Amino acid sequence: MGNRFPAQDRFADGAQFIDGRLRPGTSGRTHAVVDPATGDELLTYELAGAADVDAAVAAALAAFPGWAGATPGERSDALHRFAAVLAERAAEFAAAESLQCGKPIKLSTEFDVPGTVDNAAFFAGAARHLEGASAGEYSGDHTSYVRREPIGVVGSIAPWNYPLQMAAWKILPAVAAGNTIVLKPSELTPFTSLMFAQAAQEAGIPDGVINIVNGAGADAGERLVGHPDVVMTSFTGSTAVGKRVAEIATATVKRLHLELGGKAPFLVFDDADLEAAVQGAVAGALINTGQDCTAATRAYVQRPLYDAFVSSVAALMETVRLGDPFAPSTDMGPLISYAHRDRVAGIVDRARGYARVVTGGAAPDGAGLAEGAYYRPTLVVDAAQDSEIVQSEIFGPVLVVLPFDSDDEGIRLANDTPYGLAASVWSRDVYRTGRATRDIKAGCVWVNDHIPIISEMPHGGYKASGYGKDMSAYSFEEYTQVKHVMYDNTAVARKDWHRTIFGDRL
Repeated sequence: MGNRFPAQDRFADGAQFIDGRLRPGTSGRTHAVVDPATGDELLTYELAGAADVDAAVAAALAAFPGWAGATPGERSDALHRFAAVLAERAAEFAAAESLQCGKPIKLSTEFDVPGTVDNAAFFAGAARHLEGASAGEYSGDHTSYVRREPIGVVGSIAPWNYPLQMAAWKILPAVAAGNTIVLKPSELTPFTSLMFAQAAQEAGIPDGVINIVNGAGADAGERLVGHPDVVMTSFTGSTAVGKRVAEIATATVKRLHLELGGKAPFLVFDDADLEAAVQGAVAGALINTGQDCTAATRAYVQRPLYDAFVSSVAALMETVRLGDPFAPSTDMGPLISYAHRDRVAGIVDRARGYARVVTGGAAPDGAGLAEGAYYRPTLVVDAAQDSEIVQSEIFGPVLVVLPFDSDDEGIRLANDTPYGLAASVWSRDVYRTGRATRDIKAGCVWVNDHIPIISEMPHGGYKASGYGKDMSAYSFEEYTQVKHVMYDNTAVARKDWHRTIFGDRL
């Protein structure tokens, strides 16, 4: 293995991007970015502190009038150029993403980067479609219409599992609507967010419109969320941290968007295509080494298919190839860190006291893998519905399978966690799937598939999975302020409604 991306050279000037230039952080603390496949240090940089956040917000605030005043066509043109720059740099972005995250290069190349380019192209088009209610004389004496205006400086926080895509999901709808933004990525994975901002600058998006601060949550993150000049916060991460973000944001009455944890059910009815369900379960559980809030984590299988499903999933999991993320043949890379691998392993190890591990459940010992944060694809059965492994978000390559009998029971079990981000249902019966898509409480329900996302459709959850949407026109709307404008059409000084004040003096 080795360093496939020259991080030390690219970020020699620092890992903060503020007002159009890289600069070091001023917190007085450093952070080492570690390749999770090897344990090698890739970059040591100065973390952002409160002063860096203040500088980034000030730059965004100064850039806001000019960017908000640009025409929708001008913003659209800039975003189209941005999409073109991202496409030109696709290979470099994929290499940086795989290096810092440990994800297979085929995932970065075929999913992360193309999805980001497509997002940029989508929001380039959306920038021209700030729609409101049609103008009309709704009162009879007035003409009313709706304006959609940018809201100001957005302060967003993104996680480490999809750093490039999360930067796009936060930045693109905000700037397409005319806002400016300060993004705090995870300090574990700073590379592609910085590169994203640099690409935007190259495309002609003005300095200060997009700013990146890489710092710890307790310092940079809390300062950003609580900053009085930040009017909206969009956060993606765990439900526990999301609660803290909400507490801070309410102190300054910010608009708040939360995309939080998930525990996606994978509901297989007895008339499902078994081979398709098995393939979908393994792919849906192991994508990005299971570090995906929509990953298939709880498979509920109707009893006639249960035994065959378990044995087939176990056999397919055992064919998944762990290895060097840059090898084209690698199917699954390491987890993001040794600490996170140990957390995942701890949940599985505790489950051995009440459930059965069918396959996996350990770090691999093969050549070239022992140094990395690898963990084998893992299948667990015989767990109770109220157990930790069924109820808690694992965020690793672990699938737990439980049987059910009636359709009512399957849907009830699918809804029986605090989360509601995503789900899938598997059946050949359109009435069965139709009922399940209505009754399952989740922001996305796939039918006979699990995981695909598209720029045109919203992503966001129910219940403890948060509120608000990423991607799509629904996301775009969240970054605008709705204003009602009302014109009097009568040219009459004394209006009839004035009688409520002046009475018989009219």
